[in-house]
Amino acid sequence: MSSNEQAVASLISQLALSFDGAVLGAALAYAAFRTIYRFKATSSALRKIRGAPYFRVADLRSLLEEDTSDSAEEPIVIIRGAVEARSVADGRSLKGLKNNALVSQESGDKAVIIQRTQTYIYHEWRGLFGWTSDLRAIIGRSWNKKESTSMRTVPFILIEGGQWPQSDFVMVNMNGSKHPLPLTTVYHQLHPINASPYTFLQALFSHEYPVGLLDEEKILPVGKEISAVGIGRLNNGVPEIKACEDLPFFLTDMTKDQMLLDLAFKTKIMFWGGIVLGSLSIGILGYAFVRNWNKWKERRQRRIQESTNAATDDSTSQIDLEEETGDVPDGELCVICLMRRRRSAFIPCGHLVCCRHCAMSVERELVPKCPVCRMAIRSSVRIYAS
Repeated sequence: MSSNEQAVASLISQLALSFDGAVLGAALAYAAFRTIYRFKATSSALRKIRGAPYFRVADLRSLLEEDTSDSAEEPIVIIRGAVEARSVADGRSLKGLKNNALVSQESGDKAVIIQRTQTYIYHEWRGLFGWTSDLRAIIGRSWNKKESTSMRTVPFILIEGGQWPQSDFVMVNMNGSKHPLPLTTVYHQLHPINASPYTFLQALFSHEYPVGLLDEEKILPVGKEISAVGIGRLNNGVPEIKACEDLPFFLTDMTKDQMLLDLAFKTKIMFWGGIVLGSLSIGILGYAFVRNWNKWKERRQRRIQESTNAATDDSTSQIDLEEETGDVPDGELCVICLMRRRRSAFIPCGHLVCCRHCAMSVERELVPKCPVCRMAIRSSVRIYAS
């Protein structure tokens, strides 16, 4: 680990443990809150999917016609079928389907979704001079992003697998869906990047430089069996299913039982994770509260004691000042300032000829000597009159 990384790690640990762990406790409390929130969302999705009917494509139309007459709420349904292009439902021939379905350039398979991703792979190091700043930010970046993704889609439907021609189908509405897609990888290739003068400068001065380009192509092929989980409705008399934002799935390879098992496992993990994080945060915050409360009381008592001592010292100093600068006989005046009473005797000579202030001034000299006998002195002692 470099010195900069060690400094950052030390700073993070100091911030986390500041205020006797109050910051760490607050962070754990936030994590617990987020975990409980996700637990509630996952539990709600689990209940909805458990209660959602699992239909064949041919039975969905009759269900939607019955539900629209009884209630205005759109039901959540689960449909499993094979992927086909929308042109099949338009009554076009298989020959015409070739012009409407997408074709993968790498595998030649027909698909309704083709996603092409190019990811630049960087090699990170400190550079010849150990600079941590990225030269690409100074000279200009060769690529604006480390990853670029392009996606092509055509309207598609779900039909009963293995049956042709199809009289019943379900239209898949992808508008507004941000759910992951059950894509199949058909091309995966790593291309090395040829060195250039710019690459040499990056390797020399910056902490990372590109070494390869990962090219991937994923498709949703025609004929693949998938499940669709979402809101079922009739759109101009055509059965349609669209994504539900409250559910973690829309198009997936899993069956209903597999989705229930996956959500049940995640629910248990989030439940116990929230309890553990919440308990830790409560314990740490309680400890931090007690520690800071005790520190506050100690500081308050210390301030009260200091103010009391200051008042006592002021009164004592005033008494001493009046005693030392009052009517002092000439034989008891300090031989240096001739203002205050003699209070300090020098050691080892024992002469009582100076006040406390002048005695301390004599002791601070480079070679302290008694002002009367000129003997070297080690210290002075205050003399109290009875």
